[in-house]
Amino acid sequence: MMTKRTGLARVLFATYYSMKGLRAAFLTEAAFRQELLALAILIPVALSLDITNVERVLLIWSLCMVIIVELLNTAIEKLCDHISTDMHELLGRAKDIGSAAVFICLLLAAFTWLIILL
Repeated sequence: MMTKRTGLARVLFATYYSMKGLRAAFLTEAAFRQELLALAILIPVALSLDITNVERVLLIWSLCMVIIVELLNTAIEKLCDHISTDMHELLGRAKDIGSAAVFICLLLAAFTWLIILL
């Protein structure tokens, strides 16, 4: 039986696995790289705008949500591909729903930026 890590060791291993996941997403997912590029460009823009701190947080939060949902969608896609590479209605539906979640998040980010900037 494997003993459970606790304290600082658990935090260090969790961080290691998180970095491993971010690296895997970066290396294998073009959409993730594109969204990171948008994040790298738009966060400095959000920080330089003459807006309230709450508005600034909302702009950055909306961008981070896109990244989070993209990571979850990628995890769903990888799991589906691991289960079967054959066309399967339910696996296809799971992938489509994950993609829809990313789409809604992108719409939310665009709406947030438009409302605050206009």
